[in-house]
Amino acid sequence: MEITTIIIFCCLLLVSYVFDLTASRTKIPSVIFLLLCGWAVKKATVWLNVDLPDLYLALPVLGTVGLVLIVLEGSLELNLSRSKLELVGKSFLGALVALCATALLLALTLNYIAGVGFLPALINAVPLSVISSAIAIPSARRLIFPNREFIIYESSFSDILGVFFFNFLLLSTTIDKNLLGYLLIQIVLIAAISLVSIVSLSFLLGRIEYHVKFIPIILLVVLIYAITKVYHLPGLTFILLFGLSLSNISKFRKISWMARFNLSDIEREVNRFKDMTTEFTFLVRSLFFLLFGYYIETDDVLNVDTSLWAAAIVLLIFSVRAIQLWLFRLPLLPLLFISPRGLITILLFISIQPPYTISLINKSLITQVIVLTSLIMAIGLITSGEEVEVGRSA
Repeated sequence: MEITTIIIFCCLLLVSYVFDLTASRTKIPSVIFLLLCGWAVKKATVWLNVDLPDLYLALPVLGTVGLVLIVLEGSLELNLSRSKLELVGKSFLGALVALCATALLLALTLNYIAGVGFLPALINAVPLSVISSAIAIPSARRLIFPNREFIIYESSFSDILGVFFFNFLLLSTTIDKNLLGYLLIQIVLIAAISLVSIVSLSFLLGRIEYHVKFIPIILLVVLIYAITKVYHLPGLTFILLFGLSLSNISKFRKISWMARFNLSDIEREVNRFKDMTTEFTFLVRSLFFLLFGYYIETDDVLNVDTSLWAAAIVLLIFSVRAIQLWLFRLPLLPLLFISPRGLITILLFISIQPPYTISLINKSLITQVIVLTSLIMAIGLITSGEEVEVGRSA
């Protein structure tokens, strides 16, 4: 069984690599192929009576690590400058407006039509309101740079704000000065952790001379994120700041105390670190969506009891997005279509525990929303006619 499992996973990952290579021409996000491939493997193993180990418990682990790597990979490609402050501001405000508007409208709908309490409704609405950077960032690689840059910022901010808002709601049985004080402490702590971690990890990146140096850095980044999660801190903020710091390390030469660091060595290693991060991100992301596709049941996708709700939620998602883009004077096409739900939606959904679970927001509904938003994105990218840039795609 071990050899069979190894053969299957190697073949699947090689097929995933082919999807990546051809995505720039087909314009179809590789996640669509990966989900279909995982689902097809499940059907084939049942038909051929092949037993594979139960890896369902690995999904949250792969999802968490994949989320960290995807945000890190995206932030490593961004260069900051004064001219881009407007873009960053639009990305942040756009992500915040879309998240809050979608979550509130969906929660009010659940509260009014389904008779669900407002707080449980809002907690269940947040996972469906967050743009999945795991799908959006790789898909945006085929867009022209300004649009690609916006998607990287927006989806990363959406993940960060979504996780922060979700944790806030889990704590907010009552909103009082103690809760607000706790949130302020969270912000101060993550800022301090980010500063110390960024300086320390950058120093290690430039000073480690051993031939194995990037794996420990990546492991430390994941470790710091995991520790922040234990204490309900917005750890993705650290990931985003760390990636931005490395990609803009040359701009720190103007800071006097940074002269103690050999920035030339760090700059030289950053490009190698980017390549290593890209390789690991491809591996973890592919494994996650293959496994998720493997555990998708046909009945979940075709469940008529949730299909109307899923269609209504998707309509709400893209309606809010159209208004968001209009408000911030951003191009409607192809940005309108890039609002997928995926990895972060799954991670937040499985984190909901009684008494906040709602029977209507179930695995079937989540699966249908993810599939529909991904298909709409794929169709939108194919039909939008935007010129794509030659280079890596995912």
